[in-house]
Amino acid sequence: MQNIVVLISGRGSNMVAIAQACRAQRWGARVAAVIGSRAAVAGLASAAAEGITTESLAHQDYAFREAYEEALATRIDAHEPHWVVLAGFMRILTPAFVQRYLGRMVNIHPSLLPAFPGLSTHERALAAGVRVHGATVHFVTPSLDDGPIIAQAAVPVRAGDDASLLAARVLAAEHQLYPMAVRWLVEGRVRLAGERVELRASEAVATIDPARGLPGGADAALLWCP
Repeated sequence: MQNIVVLISGRGSNMVAIAQACRAQRWGARVAAVIGSRAAVAGLASAAAEGITTESLAHQDYAFREAYEEALATRIDAHEPHWVVLAGFMRILTPAFVQRYLGRMVNIHPSLLPAFPGLSTHERALAAGVRVHGATVHFVTPSLDDGPIIAQAAVPVRAGDDASLLAARVLAAEHQLYPMAVRWLVEGRVRLAGERVELRASEAVATIDPARGLPGGADAALLWCP
């Protein structure tokens, strides 16, 4: 049984999606623990409701970033993780911490990277006038939102969208995308090889024509990047 440790700073809806998919699809993995960036993180209650061990660790309690990350790594390692999954964990991690889990730590970002790294992705996508937006699962590297891409989900940008409507459409796609990508990791279908991803998944790939939108008028399409 492979152990997954999830780090969160918010509602933890992607964490719940992964935990439920683990059980329902019988990956041979489990979410062993969820660690919040502070005690008041809403997603910790959701994790507890799923029967998952929860912990919290606030960076304000540590004088230096390195001290915080050492304490965080100690908490993570106590659960003997095969995978460390960032699900809305709002901390920029140092290169030393990333190196400790390199190839075993993944993140989801609410844009089609390399477009719109960082914050306010939905507002920026609307301001740029893009026709297609989405989410990206990638390996974590020292550069922010810049690791090798495992999988992406694309959603249409529709007339009348505001940031809230677009964010909700992207989040619904994330709840499909992230469990799929984590399952690929657990099953050995994907791995980090140097600076690129080796992917051996057989799932159908949807090709997006930006001029026409998504196939069949769908709300989302799952993509992968070898």
